[in-house]
Amino acid sequence: MLSRDSLRYQVIARTADQFMTLDLTGVGSIKNLYEATLRRQPGPMCMTAAELVVDTLREKGGPAVIASGFPEGGGVPETDGPIGAALLARALFMAFNVETVIITDEDWKEMQEATCRGAGLVPMPFPETGRIEPVAYLRPVYIRTVPKDWTECHRVSDELLAKTKPRILFAIERPGKNQKGVYHGLGGRVLDDLVGDLDYLFIKAKERKIPTIAFGDGGNELGMGVIKEDLPEFQPKARDCGCPCKAGIAADFAADRIITTNVSNWGATGLIAALAGLLENPVVFHDAELEARCIEICAAAGAVDGMTMAPEPAVDGIVVKEWEGTIRALRGSIMRTLGHTVDWKGRSGDWRQLK
Repeated sequence: MLSRDSLRYQVIARTADQFMTLDLTGVGSIKNLYEATLRRQPGPMCMTAAELVVDTLREKGGPAVIASGFPEGGGVPETDGPIGAALLARALFMAFNVETVIITDEDWKEMQEATCRGAGLVPMPFPETGRIEPVAYLRPVYIRTVPKDWTECHRVSDELLAKTKPRILFAIERPGKNQKGVYHGLGGRVLDDLVGDLDYLFIKAKERKIPTIAFGDGGNELGMGVIKEDLPEFQPKARDCGCPCKAGIAADFAADRIITTNVSNWGATGLIAALAGLLENPVVFHDAELEARCIEICAAAGAVDGMTMAPEPAVDGIVVKEWEGTIRALRGSIMRTLGHTVDWKGRSGDWRQLK
């Protein structure tokens, strides 16, 4: 495991964050989001989140829980979120041999299961006991669904905490309530009838001192309350959402660590990159081809691109081929920093030691 004082640690921490601040969609908000994040939680986003994951899962084991799923028109889920959830679940298994429960709404179960298969995981039936057990010779993942009825959603959340006993919670592109308890899309539309109330799960987890990490690209996602006071400075809808609540779109709940990026799936990749580097374990970071397959299967299973609102193999307007290149560039940068290079004599290893 890399030492904080090492050059490799510093390079990987800086590289991961720099990739997170690329304005991949051209929306123009990532600079403000990133600067607000650094003001509220100093230190490199991806690496400090990775350290929290390592400290938690190495000491206590699993399972982990990942909440995902953001509704677009008619309640259809978008591709941003489910893909990051599946690939992060894969990374946690490869890094720590711990199982993950992905929690999403009932009508999105088949889409999330298919997406997990695209990421190289095997969806298993969620046990009636709630206890997660290893499955020999498989990379399992468990999908736990919640109803959109908030009372029933709270009951499922309480059971999950009491019986499954997660060690850490993640939220990837999941709507977050504002200070008046209303869920909003980035443009101000109310989402209360389209999603289960998973803020409740995270609030109860925080009361139990279970660590939480969140990923967002707009500030209205679950966990982004870390920057809620900064958001009105550059996001007009954070001041007034336009709906009767008049409280803005900024999410109220603050996760222990947040990663703000141009696309929330990309934030999950940033954490995966930091984990692979911190642990000096290349297998934690998936190949670009695997993510491309994951995106294609997610769209084929019914999720829509958040820009075109069509079931196309893209995320927030960025098509699969672009994602392949971006993933390949980040993974290549991390691997070279770890010493995966070949010198002029054909020797492989750390270039600093190949003279």
